Amino acid sequence: MRKILVVDDENDICDFVRNFFQERGYGVSVARSGEEAIELAKKDKPDLVLLDIKMKGIDGIATLKHLKEIDRKQKVIMVTALEDQDKMNEASRLGACDYITKPLVLDHLESAVEKNLGKDM
Repeated sequence: MRKILVVDDENDICDFVRNFFQERGYGVSVARSGEEAIELAKKDKPDLVLLDIKMKGIDGIATLKHLKEIDRKQKVIMVTALEDQDKMNEASRLGACDYITKPLVLDHLESAVEKNLGKDM
């Protein structure tokens, strides 16, 4: 079973995305902070991380750096409410494989996940 880690400080988004992918046969874990995401990534070793950029505490860019230190091959799709080209360029430079914008469109989200997981699976 492919595993996804959803990282967002908004409970509604976490629940929405978790339910969507669980219905499609994925194992889904949820972290509501960058700190929690780092711990879950170490323990669960997800196939892909959906990572919100703007969060309280450790933001998505700092979390991405930590995730890549744990596993440089970790696939991470950045999620952002505002299209900030500087942040997206930095995330790409740090190894993010893709990004999507909020509000989440399920077809786009599913396509991005399948595209990035399909490369090695």
